[in-house]
Amino acid sequence: MMDRGLRIIVLAMAALLAACAPATRPPPAAPQPVATAPAAEPAPAPMPAPGAPACTTLDIAAVGDIMLGSDFPEDRLPPDDGRGLLAAVAPELRAADIAFGNLEGVLMDGGEPVKKCQDPKVCFLFRSPARYARTLADAGFDVMSLANNHARDFGEAGRSSSMAALDAAGIRHSGRIGDIASWEQAGRRIALVAFSFTSGSHPLNDLAGARALVGELKADHDLVIVSFHGGAEGGDATHLPFGTEHFFGEDRGDVVAFGRAMVDAGAALVIGHGPHVPRAIEVWNGHLVAYSLGNFSTWFGISIAGPKGYAPLLRATLDDGGRLVSGRIVSVLQERPDGLRLDPGQQAARLIRSMTEADLRGGGLLFDADGGFRPATAAPACGTPP
Repeated sequence: MMDRGLRIIVLAMAALLAACAPATRPPPAAPQPVATAPAAEPAPAPMPAPGAPACTTLDIAAVGDIMLGSDFPEDRLPPDDGRGLLAAVAPELRAADIAFGNLEGVLMDGGEPVKKCQDPKVCFLFRSPARYARTLADAGFDVMSLANNHARDFGEAGRSSSMAALDAAGIRHSGRIGDIASWEQAGRRIALVAFSFTSGSHPLNDLAGARALVGELKADHDLVIVSFHGGAEGGDATHLPFGTEHFFGEDRGDVVAFGRAMVDAGAALVIGHGPHVPRAIEVWNGHLVAYSLGNFSTWFGISIAGPKGYAPLLRATLDDGGRLVSGRIVSVLQERPDGLRLDPGQQAARLIRSMTEADLRGGGLLFDADGGFRPATAAPACGTPP
């Protein structure tokens, strides 16, 4: 039996050993996930300011006199119904929202002329087959003037035939009194009315009546386009006389007074033709007036010597109020028998620019070397009422 002293010593040593043994460690805590900030979402696209106007424009292509060949009194028609004559410019016409031209002569199969020519050197009769309306449509034309001194070569029956042929090809027209092109395009009501010094057409020389008619059309349409056939003819008719012009005894109007009056009456754009040569252009109260676009595609009979062979194609971009935003003169030349070709020499554009600077002190326009032009004064903000 262990004595009491020895037991005490053994117990004390056991306690000491227990105290020196390493403590049991708890299992390591599971790693806690690291909190991360949520990914930032893309910022929303800025919204237009409340009430900001929607900016839309209208691109118009316009040319002067067109006569694709005549079968009276003898057959002088081009091959392929004249399609080749217009091939070089068709892309420009088709690219525009509206393409306009002035149709000289009639679209008619057969029939006898009403106009009598005493001197064939200065008097011509033009009659193209009715199917040529399809040639014009395929080239890109949308609306034509039938107000000129050849629209009635075969009387009103001839002009009626032209109207029917254009209708069948989907081309609008204006010329005879009461005949006004009116249509809706891109949510806008558009009208085109054509004037001339000739009998049976909306009269160029009745300025008060023309103002009233354009004002009435403006009341019912968003944009009104005015075409006029007026002014003297010939290679020396490039300058504006700022007065009434006469040619072979005919009163052919004061084209500057007419063009400006039409803008003041509500016209968005005024397009002139008749002198067979290009003339100046100007911005009048924010709207473009072209005083003559000359000849465009005249297969025979009409001289194309010098500037009479220049065939400018006018491109004009208008805002919602019909005011000019910008424009371009596409310089084209007539060549016989091939037809039209683009002119890298920019002769038509250079002539129109020089006439504008000489006659109208620049016409309120700034011109670029490539035929482009724009208003010299900044246009009002898009959507501002005219």
